[in-house]
Amino acid sequence: MSHDPQNVQDVPYRAAGEPAASVAPSSRFMMAHPAHVLALGFGSGLSPKAPGTAGTLWAWLTFALLQDRLSTPQWGLLIAASVLVGWWACTLTARHMRVMDPGSIVWDEVAAFWLVLWLASPMGFWGQAAAFALFRFFDAVKPGPVAWADQLFHDVDPVTDLGAWRKAGWGIMLDDLVAAFCTLLVIALWRVWW
Repeated sequence: MSHDPQNVQDVPYRAAGEPAASVAPSSRFMMAHPAHVLALGFGSGLSPKAPGTAGTLWAWLTFALLQDRLSTPQWGLLIAASVLVGWWACTLTARHMRVMDPGSIVWDEVAAFWLVLWLASPMGFWGQAAAFALFRFFDAVKPGPVAWADQLFHDVDPVTDLGAWRKAGWGIMLDDLVAAFCTLLVIALWRVWW
């Protein structure tokens, strides 16, 4: 059985036979599937400018609201679930948008920044602000290992590789997890040396 992406009905409002052009994110697109809502960071990814920054700010706000309400094991479970469910949501949303790594998908920033804030706690406002700036630097500039993780699955082809969208979804999550690791490393070095 051959795989023809032109005949796959993978978007709820795409007519049969319609070309597989990319789909721009919108409120309508977001509300078409629960995975879209999650992947687009509950709307923060719809920001016309710097959606990754908007998603990270959303993560910071929700962390501040939940910080004292969740125990350490609950945070661990929430973040682990956020990565696994996020992989699914990012995979499905990217496939529906027909773009390997859309900028409007921000759940990767959310899960990764929650990880930073959780593991680097306790921190006051200025410590969290420094963590935010470091994380955004590593995520946007993508030095060294972050660039490697970002490019790892960019060359997959959904026409020839049936697992391409799953790989792309993991790639979306992976570079932000590496950016989180780099952020945590800088914070740890700062705490040891100063």
